[in-house]
Amino acid sequence: MTLPLDLIPAPLSAEHRGSAAPGYVSLDGRTTLDAGPGTGTTARWLRAALGAATGLPLADGPGPHAIRLRIDAEVEREHGPEGYRLSTGTGGAAVVIEGGGPAGVFWGAQTLRQLLGPEAYRKAPVTDRGPHLPLVTLSDRPRFGWRGLLLDVSRHFLPKDDVLRYLDLLAAHKLNVLHLHLTDDQGWRIEIERHPKLTEVGSWRARSRWGHRASPLWDDTPHGGFYTQDDIREIVAYAAERHITVVPEIDLPGHSQAAIAAYPELGNTDVVDTTALTVWDTWGVNPNVLAPTEAVLRFYEGVLEEVLDLFPSPFVHIGGDECPKDQWKASPAAQARIGELGLSGEDELQSWFIRHFDRWLTARGRRLIGWDEILEGGLAEGAAVSSWRGYAGGIAAAEAGHDVVMCPEQQVYLDHRQAPGEDEPMPIGYVRTLEDVYRFEPVPPGLAPEAAAHILGTQANVWTEVMENRARIDYQVFPRLAAFAEVAWSALPAPGARDYPGFERRMDTHYRRLDALGVDYRPPAGPHPRQRRPGVLGRPLEGTPPIV
Repeated sequence: MTLPLDLIPAPLSAEHRGSAAPGYVSLDGRTTLDAGPGTGTTARWLRAALGAATGLPLADGPGPHAIRLRIDAEVEREHGPEGYRLSTGTGGAAVVIEGGGPAGVFWGAQTLRQLLGPEAYRKAPVTDRGPHLPLVTLSDRPRFGWRGLLLDVSRHFLPKDDVLRYLDLLAAHKLNVLHLHLTDDQGWRIEIERHPKLTEVGSWRARSRWGHRASPLWDDTPHGGFYTQDDIREIVAYAAERHITVVPEIDLPGHSQAAIAAYPELGNTDVVDTTALTVWDTWGVNPNVLAPTEAVLRFYEGVLEEVLDLFPSPFVHIGGDECPKDQWKASPAAQARIGELGLSGEDELQSWFIRHFDRWLTARGRRLIGWDEILEGGLAEGAAVSSWRGYAGGIAAAEAGHDVVMCPEQQVYLDHRQAPGEDEPMPIGYVRTLEDVYRFEPVPPGLAPEAAAHILGTQANVWTEVMENRARIDYQVFPRLAAFAEVAWSALPAPGARDYPGFERRMDTHYRRLDALGVDYRPPAGPHPRQRRPGVLGRPLEGTPPIV
């Protein structure tokens, strides 16, 4: 019998066992944790999360009342290392979670928490009634291996504890990649010990544009902050315990004014007085880009050496987007460099930057990933592409045999507004409703199977120019991240055939989970008055976003 559970993302299968009338198994003071080899991190997480919410001690040990955690070779063969099988009230235990690998066990534990109800998301018990579970069997696995969220901490800094909180929110939705956008024109957010001015100077700006870049308003409070290397180690370790990979982004050769403000010699000194540059205080595409010199390459190699020591991620994102070529065109030094290298022009000069760091990262056992502009001038061998301007860059890259993460701005940029009307705070971009995100399809129709195999997965991007704090980020991200998570995880039909009314019904319960977690999401009926930003200019785009 199919079970109408309110699980998000939807599992591959979920059934009652043996009877049309559901039975239940209770968790109580007798409930223990029976953790097999390789499941210790999930056991620690369960004890911390469910122990706090239920007040149960969850001591170690096997038995008929145990939550049993195991890695199972059969599950791995059938569902892969992130797949799992969960059953309640059978197999001589209260709950049995069998994963294809440690990650699969962890995702099964996330499902267990959902089955226990919204109260399981609180930090202390709110009822004397012991938690109980329906008698069910679930089998599940993810559709994509890359299920990501980009968090832009450069435009508006997000304190470390808020980043840790977002890792918990990603884990609760079975997302497994946090892409941290650490550097940009408006702030450098990671400590680099050999270049201390990157944070001493580059992490602070005197003021911030309030609203879209066309807005006449300013927030005159100095803004800044950065993560120490120990902060980064903590973030990475916290993520790893939740089977989340943190992918760092160090943007080059564009989006670099904060670095140039700290070290003026990084810029094109023969066409602009780089000593007069400060960390940028507004938004948009900045003309100040890195100079194409050997000294700049050595500087960023030093930066990346420290980045690699901090982030074990196989991928390192180097940006590569929105790099205006005007300064290179005007720079005698840059033009001489183009001639020395035998390049065809400024586009190929940008490709020279990317190819250099592709080789450099490859030699150290890592892989370069960049925005789809890295296709311009020739794609570096081995590089992967984040396709943001639409599907086209990702399609071209996949058809050329390169791996791709699909994150088209028209579909999954969560800084874009969620509804029409004047109540949406600082409205940016096209309207992308909860239903629109639910009907997003990461693999373009018509892509040949061999090219489709290069789609690593998908990512929702959160750019924070008009998101000044955690509450604003929550509003833009939720509830749409729940729909995105189901797209990334679940085996959904084609977009037009998806059961959005059924998803909405499941969201009724999920809103209560978000409430328990303290997420300041956009209510279905529209923003609360405190969530609005009347009179602050945005940049809404009308109509249906193009599929490009």
